[in-house]
Amino acid sequence: MRFAISFFDKYFPVQLLFVLFLFNLPIGAAVSQAAEQKQAGQPPMSFILVRRAVCNQPCPEWISAEGRITSDTPAQMRKILKKIGNRKLPVVFRSEGGDVNAAYAMGRMIRKAGLETAVGGTRLEGCPPEDLRCAAAIARNGASAGSTYSYGAYCVSACPLALAGGTTRASSQWAYIGVHQITTVYNKMRVSYRIEYKMVNGKRQEVSRKEIGRKVTGQSSSTKLGKKATATLKAYLKEMDVSDDIVDLMMSAGPESMAMVVPTEALRTGLITDMLAYNEWPGMPLCAKDAAPEAVCYRHPTTEATVSQAPPVQDVAAYTYQGASKTHPMDFLVMYNGNCVEECTQWISADGDITRDTPAQLDAILKTLGGRKLPVVFQSFGGDMEAAFAMGRMIRAAGLETSVGGARLPNCPVSDPRCTASMAKGGPTEGEVSASGAYCFSSCTLAFMGGTPRLVGSSDMGLNQPAAKLTEAERDKFHAYFNEMGISLETVDTMMTAPPSARGLIYHSQALKLGIINGVIPDDEEPGFHLCGPNAKESVRCPRKSEAAIVPADASVN
Repeated sequence: MRFAISFFDKYFPVQLLFVLFLFNLPIGAAVSQAAEQKQAGQPPMSFILVRRAVCNQPCPEWISAEGRITSDTPAQMRKILKKIGNRKLPVVFRSEGGDVNAAYAMGRMIRKAGLETAVGGTRLEGCPPEDLRCAAAIARNGASAGSTYSYGAYCVSACPLALAGGTTRASSQWAYIGVHQITTVYNKMRVSYRIEYKMVNGKRQEVSRKEIGRKVTGQSSSTKLGKKATATLKAYLKEMDVSDDIVDLMMSAGPESMAMVVPTEALRTGLITDMLAYNEWPGMPLCAKDAAPEAVCYRHPTTEATVSQAPPVQDVAAYTYQGASKTHPMDFLVMYNGNCVEECTQWISADGDITRDTPAQLDAILKTLGGRKLPVVFQSFGGDMEAAFAMGRMIRAAGLETSVGGARLPNCPVSDPRCTASMAKGGPTEGEVSASGAYCFSSCTLAFMGGTPRLVGSSDMGLNQPAAKLTEAERDKFHAYFNEMGISLETVDTMMTAPPSARGLIYHSQALKLGIINGVIPDDEEPGFHLCGPNAKESVRCPRKSEAAIVPADASVN
């Protein structure tokens, strides 16, 4: 017990009292409700330094981050980052989510350290199937040996907020990203204080205050984001270069459900920046601009291919399946659908037979875009093989997406959906695009391979033997091109199984396995999905905000 003596006035006695006050204080913390409900299913997040088990020196390494995000997770991450020093190792997430504020902190730590992120699971060497990160396989010093996988891996709830911290953010067609409403949990607590005060001139004056205990007396929760929480979330997304369109998607799913973010939407919003191909794995670093061909990394740099740099087109037979009737030489239309003052779909429609002049026309259309990265939507029976190689390299150098679809222009007859009369004389042409019934065969598929990413919906794709027997030099040319585009060399053998008179249809599952495609367009979307209005968020699918130049000539801007 502490006594205090007052010298204010000797005529007024001082009375010392110790009073215990009890009162309730609401204390809230934002956490993911879904993660709390699954605590028994996934332990708190742990971090393991892992190196590729089968590799050539130097072996790639990554940080495996798996488990539920708790308030202690940022401290654990800080320890692993201190352990790796200045090395830029990717962080590979597999998590059901958890504490939102902790996820914010993790994302900022990752961004500050300049690290890449990916969605994937880690499998340590020597672990049983039911425990892929078994304690026995974790190295005491240095990195553990292992590998990563995409299929069935997930990053949901609060995990995408931590994932967003990556300087690049990769996922694949076979991994899952999901979001839902943030649940704020308020713990009602009874806090006990010991307060010392004194009476002076009949008035009470506090001398000291000390907390002596607290007890939870109740709990409440809310999925409604207040103004402050909304502002905090949007500010974080902006800081991480992610569109706040994600907020609407989050609010569309209750805490007990999950809104899955399809790859096209994840790319559009910037939640991820890259789609991994079938032969690329989570934790594989992004290639440097000067990366050697044998470097273990994804998105290998390619020499910028222009018409002047393209290999000379030789007099070779057109590479098209012989059952096709010739249409017309391929032409290119910049097309739009919707209100381009605010938001519209835009794409490059590439329709017709590939000729030796086609690369020059593609180069010309790309120069008119001013750096905008519009998807190229193909419909073609094929054509000149060398020209297709040149086109694929130009598309890859420009970083464009490819897909398969047919264009439909307004007021055109069914027999000629791309009639000349409906093409705009200046600026983009209005129309629609559809995957249904569209096709890309033979050398068209070769040009299609240049896309990053390469997507297909309910369309047909195929590869068949060229009309003339392949020479050894031509076979080497296919091998070199497929290797450059990240396509499996088994594709050559697949191509040779179909005679020149056959379409050589390739199903989606086979195309994914070979790397010909690395994504599937959902049934409710069409090829060339690309939001690019003046108010659109800058992202991979919309590299820079649209300007007046992309507005159709007959459109008015207020």
